[in-house]
Amino acid sequence: MSFQAEAIRPHFPSLNMPAADGSLPIFLDNPAGTQVPLSVMQAVTQYYLTMNANSGGVFATSRRNDEMAGRTREAMADFLNASSASEIVIGPNMTSLSFSLSRSIARTLAPGDEIVLTRMDHDANVAPWLLIARENDLQVKWVDINTSDCTLDMGSLEEALSERVKVVATVQASNAVGTVNPIQQIAGMARAVGALHIVDAVQSAPHLPIDVQEMGCDFLLCSSYKFYGPHLGIMWGRQDLLDSLPAYKVRPAKDAAPNRWENGTPSYETWNGLLACLEYWESLGADFGDAILPQNDGAGRRWNMKRGVVAVRDYERQLVSALIDGLCAIPGVSIAGITDSARFNQRVPTVSMVKEGHKPDEIARYLADNHVYVWSGNYYAMEIMQRLNRPDGMVRIGIGQYNTMDEISKLLNFLDAL
Repeated sequence: MSFQAEAIRPHFPSLNMPAADGSLPIFLDNPAGTQVPLSVMQAVTQYYLTMNANSGGVFATSRRNDEMAGRTREAMADFLNASSASEIVIGPNMTSLSFSLSRSIARTLAPGDEIVLTRMDHDANVAPWLLIARENDLQVKWVDINTSDCTLDMGSLEEALSERVKVVATVQASNAVGTVNPIQQIAGMARAVGALHIVDAVQSAPHLPIDVQEMGCDFLLCSSYKFYGPHLGIMWGRQDLLDSLPAYKVRPAKDAAPNRWENGTPSYETWNGLLACLEYWESLGADFGDAILPQNDGAGRRWNMKRGVVAVRDYERQLVSALIDGLCAIPGVSIAGITDSARFNQRVPTVSMVKEGHKPDEIARYLADNHVYVWSGNYYAMEIMQRLNRPDGMVRIGIGQYNTMDEISKLLNFLDAL
């Protein structure tokens, strides 16, 4: 059976909470945070009822807590196709993990070493590197974008690389314009000059199957609250790097990866929510995956997760095609990024637009008054908005798996009437 949003919407209670006038809100704010299934909510409650304890105790609740934590790490390793659960670091959010990683790597660098950043990235994969560059007398090189379609200028990247480069930080999918970058190619280019490649996968994880072993990067970070889970950040790193890089930790804490990267007691209740979220993705593969990727009995959970993500990806491409076609038909509307349907494999369903005569925040407020939720501004993607000469930012429409063609039609009607 092919993916059907109507079949999964009942799993998301918030989708059916009416506004004051009785209408149901349309959630197109998904790039900033998705709604969560009931099973995730129940898992958080279950934690407090059955395993609310700190780690490492000999008593029942602590043992249950630790068993759950291990299962969560293993499930996340399957979601990213990591070679080991010990390569999975879980933290409060992607930004905090990014700062921890940059500070650690900084201790291995020398004045004059170089860092390569892009004009496309969310500031969580920019500011941590700018700060260590300033504090350690490092040089920063910028990779430009092609403003016509908001793709990465690969020639600019090649020019930036040299043997002095120690870190290359890129986004897999832009949180502003949806562009998907050729991560495997970039990882190879970084590796050729001996640099570490750090990937921000926050915007790609809800929409594309991720395989860190195939990608060839050294670190990858994402956020579970962007793929229908609780507010957590996840960092995957190569085992040898997680073991060898200097980590900031309290003295009694374990010095083995991944624990040495996880400062303090985590919010284990959200870990249990993350486990439920990953089990939800596995169930999507079991329910809808055969239409795209036939069952592979030998691959287990990892295969079903991939089948679920691919089923969602293909469904969302139908919606984003209708969205972009509809936006292009409205007088005065401009879209940043790829609009050619033949190239939709190079973008995720995150679309930024403006309408002539209206400021982005005005459009967002107008839509909010009609119970359609979108974002306006720069969404922390400061560099790309400056590069596109959008000082007020743009309106961002982000499609998720529970959105429907009817919701896209309503949005387009509102924008046409503005």
